[in-house]
Amino acid sequence: MKLSRKNGLRASAIGALVVSGALVLSACGSDNNSEPTKDGGTSASAAASNIKCDGAKGQLLAAGSSAQKNAMDLWVKNFQAACAGVEVNYQAIGSGGGITKFTQGQVALAGSDSALKDEEVAASQKVCKGGKGINLPMVGGPIAIGYKLNGVDNLVLDAPTLAKIFDAKITKWNDEAIAKLNPGAKLPSSTIQAFHRSDESGTTQNLGKYLSTAAAADWKYDPKTKSWPAPGGQAANGSAGVATAVKGAEGSIGYFELSYATANQISTVAINTGASAPVAATTENASKAVAAAKVKGTGSDLALSLDYATKAEGAYPITLVTYEIACDKGNKADTLPTLKAFLNYTASEEGQKVLSDAGYAPLPAEIAAKVREIVPTLS
Repeated sequence: MKLSRKNGLRASAIGALVVSGALVLSACGSDNNSEPTKDGGTSASAAASNIKCDGAKGQLLAAGSSAQKNAMDLWVKNFQAACAGVEVNYQAIGSGGGITKFTQGQVALAGSDSALKDEEVAASQKVCKGGKGINLPMVGGPIAIGYKLNGVDNLVLDAPTLAKIFDAKITKWNDEAIAKLNPGAKLPSSTIQAFHRSDESGTTQNLGKYLSTAAAADWKYDPKTKSWPAPGGQAANGSAGVATAVKGAEGSIGYFELSYATANQISTVAINTGASAPVAATTENASKAVAAAKVKGTGSDLALSLDYATKAEGAYPITLVTYEIACDKGNKADTLPTLKAFLNYTASEEGQKVLSDAGYAPLPAEIAAKVREIVPTLS
């Protein structure tokens, strides 16, 4: 019996749900239909056994990317279990919101699915006394294209078709372009309900970079924008909001990180990249794409350049890397020990090891090693 992508995702999600349980559910907003779980696998106490607190104390405020919310929940749980009296408070308000809070000095750490722009680096110098904000890659993962279409479990799309769907140029599920990519599928004549983010988002930006690279003739919008640029469609807040909307609407399609698809049991699209076979949104396939990334930052900055037009076998092209953004110099003395200890843990082998089961792609060894060299130098 052929295993559908939906059921395959459900099976791969079990490990993530066992580890994260209620954390994944809380990250998915108002959705209460995920399967109940219990703690298992690596317990918090076991995971915490190798964490070095190194003087961590008090509260560390952080905000930003909702893409890394489920990963951050796991990291925070393990770190707080190891370091008594420490609280890491992460608000998943979107990459744009996190960077704004960081450049205004409201948080010591921001999560962003895209590297700082030049003007954001300049703004950070006002709060990083004698220094500036730097990009530290910490977690990768596929941006899944989730959909709900009864009777269609293995949908395949390519970049031009996705661009036309999200640009309201293709509006029916039985459109010729979709049918050509899915011979034999029973595609309905119903209207496509396309959902996008309402907030500024690095996830939106990374999807835009993919579409503008792999479907340049069909996606004419600024690939640098974090705001949704195309007309039409319906908006929802955060990755959790989009996932909840797709799960609840027949004939819908949207984009969010794989962890939200697994937690909500949402079917995902395989991408026809030009490789010998369509590529599914899996952590393994995303890791192949992230491993080919090049460091474009200088000095302590580790901003990466991804190949969104890859045709490599098994490399999933709609992939993002979430950065932790911190001051290289000028961090507040009362939060610096906690900031360094927490980032030392998230970049460690132990911290990266928990990511795969939660639907994320751990950093390639070479990039992780560079992050581990830089974190201790923060001052």
